[in-house]
Amino acid sequence: MAVRAVVVEADGGSRGNPGPAGYGAVVRDPDTGEVLAERSEAIGTATNNVAEYRGLIAGLEAAAELGAAEVEARMDSKLVVEQMCGRWQIKHPGLRPLAAQAAGLVGRFASVRFSWIPRERNRHADALANAAMDAAAGRAPARAATGRATGTDPATTPASWEPRPTETATRLILVRHGETERTVQKRYSGRGDVPLTDRGRAQARATAARVAALAPVVAAVVSSPLSRCTATAEAIATAVGNPPVRPDDDLIECDFGVWEGRTFAEVREGWPGELDAWLASTRVAPPEGESFTAVAERTGRAVERLRGAYPGETVVVVSHVSPIKLVLRDALAAGDAFLHRLYLDTAGVSVIDLYPDGGVAVRSVNDTAHL
Repeated sequence: MAVRAVVVEADGGSRGNPGPAGYGAVVRDPDTGEVLAERSEAIGTATNNVAEYRGLIAGLEAAAELGAAEVEARMDSKLVVEQMCGRWQIKHPGLRPLAAQAAGLVGRFASVRFSWIPRERNRHADALANAAMDAAAGRAPARAATGRATGTDPATTPASWEPRPTETATRLILVRHGETERTVQKRYSGRGDVPLTDRGRAQARATAARVAALAPVVAAVVSSPLSRCTATAEAIATAVGNPPVRPDDDLIECDFGVWEGRTFAEVREGWPGELDAWLASTRVAPPEGESFTAVAERTGRAVERLRGAYPGETVVVVSHVSPIKLVLRDALAAGDAFLHRLYLDTAGVSVIDLYPDGGVAVRSVNDTAHL
């Protein structure tokens, strides 16, 4: 039986960006919250944004099948919501066909309203998307309510040894900030605004010279808003022609909660169970803190924004050990054990290339030859 109005909640993601991807969508009665339909599918290798658009499309298709006239589409993807509302340009060529398909579905309804919601209010669709990602990664049976083929996704990236032209890639030069007192003392250093030491400032200057040698032309310098990063970023900006240093909150360090400022030994002594759980799962947060899963979600957003905003250009990204490790993990399509096996020095430099079709090439990791 046809319904007058529905709420569509949609989500998508990838284990890596790109990586094994999937989406989830839920259609609800707006008055009772009753689930009227679910859609979930593993879509192979794709980016987060592609998976999010696929979730929206599946949700709109399900709403149309129910005969709905009015739709409120709710997503925790700011990019998709803003693009569908026409407030943000669709710069990534792989997203344009998906946005056009979604827009065509919108035209089938009397009205469609898009709303951004925080992730915690999108748990049902998020759970469906995570199950689909597990299926795409080969860790669970695939669930495909729509029954569509997935091999022709415009932003999937087949494996290949074929060399790629570097001039078409967005190059990210990832720089960890210089030394602070807390890095010397091996203390958890998250949201606390700890300044660089004298040695840290010298490292920043040396790193600036290294970056200038790597990239004669830099389109932007983007930084965590904390001073240990902005001071490092300003030294680099001076060396590469003074582009403005643009702060990005999504690049801030993990919130270590009550562990902030404590040594690793103090945390082991005071919170042994919580520490073991945190080390065992990226979904577990320190007490009153933030999980690495949450950090990965926001760093993934930052990377996608840069890929879309600076096609074929070089961007310097100054951040912290956790965000950079997570970006590299996803770029390499590695597992979570990678986070414990990779060491990143203060003022170390890593380079990745992001291609328009979603492809990624990791050029270097933790280069410290300049220090």
